[in-house]
Amino acid sequence: MAFLLAFNLMRFAEGQHFGAGMARGKLTDATIRNAKPGERLVKLSDGGGLQLWLTPSGGKLWNFAYRFGGKQKKLSLGEYGKAPAGVPLEAARKCRDEAAGLLRQGIDPTMQKRQRKAARAEALANTFELVADELLARKKREGVALATADKLDWLLGLAKADLGPLPIADISAGEVLRVLQPLEAAGKLETAKRLRAVIGAVFRYAVATARADNDPTQALRGAIAAPKPRHRAAIIEPLAFGGLLRAIEGFQGQPTTRAALQLLALLACRPGELRHATWPEFDLDSCVWSIPAERTKMRRPHRIPLPAQAVSILKALHPITGHGVAELVFPGLRAVTRPISENTLCAALRRLGYSNDEMVAHGFRSTFSTLANESGRWSVNAIEAALAHIEPNAVRRAYARSDYWDERVKLMTWWADHCDTLRQGGSVVPFKQAGNSAG
Repeated sequence: MAFLLAFNLMRFAEGQHFGAGMARGKLTDATIRNAKPGERLVKLSDGGGLQLWLTPSGGKLWNFAYRFGGKQKKLSLGEYGKAPAGVPLEAARKCRDEAAGLLRQGIDPTMQKRQRKAARAEALANTFELVADELLARKKREGVALATADKLDWLLGLAKADLGPLPIADISAGEVLRVLQPLEAAGKLETAKRLRAVIGAVFRYAVATARADNDPTQALRGAIAAPKPRHRAAIIEPLAFGGLLRAIEGFQGQPTTRAALQLLALLACRPGELRHATWPEFDLDSCVWSIPAERTKMRRPHRIPLPAQAVSILKALHPITGHGVAELVFPGLRAVTRPISENTLCAALRRLGYSNDEMVAHGFRSTFSTLANESGRWSVNAIEAALAHIEPNAVRRAYARSDYWDERVKLMTWWADHCDTLRQGGSVVPFKQAGNSAG
C-alpha cells in the first residue's frame, strides 16, 4: 500500500506544463489529506496549471503555474483547508479558472492580484471617519459658519460611533440605516433627517475623490419617518412679549446670558451669530456690528445698526468679557475659548418659565419680523435686510443690491424704543395697517 501511494505521488509530481486540453480533476480531498511531505518540495497537479505544493515542513499550498510574456510564473492561491481560513479543492479550481480567463484576455493574474491587494489596502485605509474629517476640514477652509461647523462636527460624531472604522467603499445602506433607526425610535426625526443628509455628503465627497462608487443614503429615501414641519416657537403678541422682556431684565443667572437674551431681542440676529461674536466686530463709537461672511448663514458680510440700548448693554459687558484671550463677547464658563451654546440661551428661557413650545432663542427674529411688519412703518425690503435674508429671485437679487442702511438705522432705533415701551408695560396702540413707508 505504501508503495502504491509513493508511486502515485511520483506520478502527480511529473510534468511542469499543462495544456488547456489536459484532463482536469486529478486530485481529490482524500488524496490531498493522505499526502505526506517529503524531504524536498513535491508538486501535485490537478490539471490546467493548478498545483498543490507539499513543503518539507508540512504545508499544502495551492499555486497556479502559467506562462506570461514568455516567462514561467506562478500565482499563489492560498493554503489547502476548509473555508474560510483555508482554500478547499473546488475553490482552488475556481481560482484557476478565473486566472486562466484573465490570461485569455491578455492580463497577468499576478499583476492583477497585486493591484487588487493595493486597492484593498487603500480601501481599508479610507475609513468613513477619515473621509468625514477631510470633508469637515474642507468645509472649514471654505468658510462655513462656525455654528454650522460645530453642528456638522456633532452630527458626524453620531455617525462615527458605528461607521467610523469601516472602509467607506464597503458601507451598505443597511449599515447606515442602523445608525438612523435609534434616533427615529427616540422620536428625534429632525436629527435623523439631518444625519442622513450629512452621511450622504460624506459619501458624495468619497465618490468625487474616487474612494467610493456610490452614495448608499440615496436608497434610504422614505426609510425613516419624516419630521413634521413646525415653526420655531415665538411670542408675537405685544403685551406677552413685554412680559418676556421684563422677565429677562430680572434674570438671576449669569450676566452674560442675560445680556445675550437682551441683545437677541434688540438686534433680531441669529443666535449663532451672536454667540460667536467677538469684540473687534463691534464699533461702539459708530454704533455698528459687522459680522464677517464666514460667520453668517448666507456667506455674506452683514452689518447691524446698534441702537443706543444695545450699545449700553455692550459697554456694561465689556469689563466682564472684553479682555479674554479669544476675544469672545460671550465665552463659555467651562472653556473661555469657546462661546456659550444655544442650549444655554434656551435653558435660560426655560428658567424664566417659558416652555420650548412658547419661545426659543431663534424666536426673537420672528417677533421682530411680525411686529415690525405689522407696524406699517417700514418697508418689507428693509425688514428683510435687517434679518439678513437674501432675495430668492436671482434676477431681482442682481438689481436689488442696496442694504437699505439708512432706513435700517431708523428701524432698529424704533424697535429698541418699542421694546422699552413694551417692557415697561406701557399702553400698546394697535398698529395701523397703512402702506409700507419708511419712518
